[in-house]
Amino acid sequence: MSNTLSRRHFLQQSLALGVGSLAVGAMPSIARSANEKLHVGVIGCAGQGQYNWTNIAASGAEIVAVCDVDQPRLGAITKAHPKAAIFEDFRKLLDQKGIDAVVVSTPDHTHAIATVAALNSGRHVYCEKPLTHNVFEARVVAETAKKTGKVTQMGTQIHAGDNYRRVVEIIQSGAIGDVTEVHVMSGKSWGGGDRPKDTPPVPKGLNFDLWLGPAPTRPYHPIYVPFNWRAFWDFGGGTLADMACHHMDLPFWALKLRHPTKITAEGPAAHPETAAKSLIVTYEYAARDKMPPVKLMWYDGGNRPKVLTENKISWGDGSVFVGTKGMLLADYGSYKLLPEKDFDGFTPPKPTIPRSIGHHREFVEACKTGGPTTCNFDYSGALTEAVLLGNVAFRVGKPIEWDAVNLKAKGLPEADAFLRREYRAGWKLG
Repeated sequence: MSNTLSRRHFLQQSLALGVGSLAVGAMPSIARSANEKLHVGVIGCAGQGQYNWTNIAASGAEIVAVCDVDQPRLGAITKAHPKAAIFEDFRKLLDQKGIDAVVVSTPDHTHAIATVAALNSGRHVYCEKPLTHNVFEARVVAETAKKTGKVTQMGTQIHAGDNYRRVVEIIQSGAIGDVTEVHVMSGKSWGGGDRPKDTPPVPKGLNFDLWLGPAPTRPYHPIYVPFNWRAFWDFGGGTLADMACHHMDLPFWALKLRHPTKITAEGPAAHPETAAKSLIVTYEYAARDKMPPVKLMWYDGGNRPKVLTENKISWGDGSVFVGTKGMLLADYGSYKLLPEKDFDGFTPPKPTIPRSIGHHREFVEACKTGGPTTCNFDYSGALTEAVLLGNVAFRVGKPIEWDAVNLKAKGLPEADAFLRREYRAGWKLG
């Protein structure tokens, strides 16, 4: 990679950084031929990050810079890409030349900060789901992507699978009639518990202050890093934020959904620190494109829809579309039409949605050719907004009548505190 310092110098330089804001100048987009390598910087390198960069590299990109606040978790990526420059602070990575695109796989609370900075620096961005930590950030990220014209993709990898495509075609063909309700389920349960009171030492190699990023200051505890941060409001949003972008993606696509008009949440008493261990959220959508109004209901933590339990229908995580002519049950890799006797000998409609070249490859190729992506930030920003509104309704304890244009819960000013957040000193969005 040209115009860069040595890996060792980068690491020494980044280790010396504090959390003060770093101005990132806009860089011109670099046009690349379909045969030329895309130069990628990776922010967040282990866990889901490793899955992402492995697939990005396998799609023909070259990993030229890597960043993680937890240095011991850099082992796999530096072994696989020994020439890549190393950083501890993503803002320093973005300040370098020779990087065309960025992959963001950090905890939720730093998604928007890193993504907006990358877009404004002239880079294409792949960001893991959920796109952001809160509703306001999702709108800002989508608007920034539109303004900059960069290629974007959110990490809803199942969107690229053949099964989702076939389900969308079946639903939109009218095979089960008009869909008036859809039930979406995840058996996971991220939430519950209090803030730890003990303060163990920060492990060697972890810059916990940088890990906190824009989130409020608190002492380190291993319950947060590297995985269970999902349960805490300051960093994640429970099971809903963790899994709904995957599962709600299917009805969002099939039913042409965008902004709900009303959101209602049921669960235990809201805890100030952690998400609910189980939740039921009802999203109401108006009629659109010749499709009738529809209710989408989300269930997690062991909750199941009555349409399954009362009819003794066994189905795992996924979606149940209820139409005027029948039902369709779907998960990541399969679907089932009910009642079976009514769909005996059913012939699916001829496929009209092209087969994906692969979720990550789609992003890499679009960066090089200017082609489209299917989970761009316009689509996935609206999906993320809808998902996270379920947590807002739960935390405010009242149904929300949603004004999507102005990002306001009508008549509920107390919801504003959950729609956006104040950032810690030294951090800003954009």
